[in-house]
Amino acid sequence: MEPSIAPSDTSPAPPTRAFGTVFAERMAQARYADGQWSAAGIVPLEALSIHPAAHALHYGSSCFEGLKAFRISDERVALFRLDAHLARLARSAELLCQPAPPLDLAESMIRDLVAATRADVPEPPGALYLRPTLIGTEPNIGAAGSPSSECLFYVLASPVGDYFAAGERALTIAIEDTAMRSTPGFGQAKTGANYAAALRTVARARAEHGADQVLFCPGGDVQETGASNFLLIDDERVLTKPLGDTFLHGVTRASLLRLAADLGYEVIERDFTIDELRDWIRTGEAALSGTAAVLAGVGTMIHRGETLTVGDGNVGPNTHRLREALTAIQSGRAEDRHGWLS
Repeated sequence: MEPSIAPSDTSPAPPTRAFGTVFAERMAQARYADGQWSAAGIVPLEALSIHPAAHALHYGSSCFEGLKAFRISDERVALFRLDAHLARLARSAELLCQPAPPLDLAESMIRDLVAATRADVPEPPGALYLRPTLIGTEPNIGAAGSPSSECLFYVLASPVGDYFAAGERALTIAIEDTAMRSTPGFGQAKTGANYAAALRTVARARAEHGADQVLFCPGGDVQETGASNFLLIDDERVLTKPLGDTFLHGVTRASLLRLAADLGYEVIERDFTIDELRDWIRTGEAALSGTAAVLAGVGTMIHRGETLTVGDGNVGPNTHRLREALTAIQSGRAEDRHGWLS
């Protein structure tokens, strides 16, 4: 099912306000209570009314997803890899002991919201960012050792442009070689707790070094940044850490690795160290991948007070090439050979 949209000359341009601060006037929601899910509905965007003792507010029972709908043509808006995002939402809910909404319910809510807000989908390179969110709403501050018996599942729609305010500029990344972004076993959950755990380190790096993000490398093991997966790239290879339970299993990461293989790059998934990273970036490239960031090139890295230039300090040609390969599919400018658009 593909929602139809108005002709492209009536569609908005990508927003110029900060990513995630503009919202469509409607959202989707459904509730879970007494062991079952309610019917879903498209409702006006408004403040939520939850009890001050809601489980999510005290014990962190919340998880979410982030995916995009793209304007493909005058008659079509398509979602990118909806199935993969819903599978990850279900995994996050499982890790948080939450009742995941059935896949057909979640899918219909997202598709119905896209259809209801189709006029808000901007022209490429913008997109409609969708934020399915699951929170525990049981009013019980004595339930620290029990999952919430009541939940709210809702989906927000946000017209977006570039994630980073300056667009495709080369980023500055600080290397943190002691702290972990998340705990083993919990890192693959897309939950606010993991972002909160990284926030203090990221805020300090921004204040001290003007860094855009922090690359967490506990004990020298290169993992991920506070909000994105991390890749090293050169003319022939793409190197990234293999999937595990300490960091998020990025849908964009998986998509880029598939496209890299299609383009003839050798895709290498293995553990690597800060020392290897430092050697690689003398001539190679580094980049962050994620639904919001797509593929953002790194120009500078800071490690223990030392400033390291990545390549020539600009976004590298291979990073540009891989980003273009992905965005061309998402915008309908290239054939969707992997069936990612729906």
